[in-house]
Amino acid sequence: MNGGCATSCAAEMASAPSESPWHPGCVDYRHWRRAMPEETTMKRARKAKRSGKAPSTQAGEFVREEIHHVREGKHGARSAKQAIAIGLSKARRSGVKLPPPPASAKATTKRSAKSASRAAARRSRPSPKRSRAVTRALKHEGRAAASHTALARQAKGAARRRSSAARSASARKAARTKGPRVRKAAAQRAARTRQRRRSRTSAASGS
Repeated sequence: MNGGCATSCAAEMASAPSESPWHPGCVDYRHWRRAMPEETTMKRARKAKRSGKAPSTQAGEFVREEIHHVREGKHGARSAKQAIAIGLSKARRSGVKLPPPPASAKATTKRSAKSASRAAARRSRPSPKRSRAVTRALKHEGRAAASHTALARQAKGAARRRSSAARSASARKAARTKGPRVRKAAAQRAARTRQRRRSRTSAASGS
């Protein structure tokens, strides 16, 4: 516990999580909480794991949290890829068994993934000093990285880098894990998307 909080914060320690050595009013505690995933995110990830969903689906909950944080202005991101990377790091630190980055990934990416996985095994808390530094740096970044356009561009680029066989296998696996109602809703969305594209194509050719 910080020296300045040793006496004045003692009465409120009960309201802090049991694993936290800091009081909710302390600067270190606020940064510690910011570095940790929200409880609702953890619950959704656990539910996905119990349902037999893939680790990537579980990690998607942490990525969604980061995207919401950027949109809400809690911090920024340099790109959609950076926002996704932050979410994946949180997922690994929370114990999600994500596969290691591909061989083509940068050495720094591989080291970061290994570090996050080791932190999950040790159940260690994020460094408050490092959390403050990361938060300050991200505050200077913009919020355009979480826009629908930026995320769509990132998704399309990632899909192009995969083979058609890999995309097809992922689609079949996703269909197996969804119930009939969810599959029907997804098929209806896909039909509406195809209709919009056909309308745009016909309008462009007519002009």
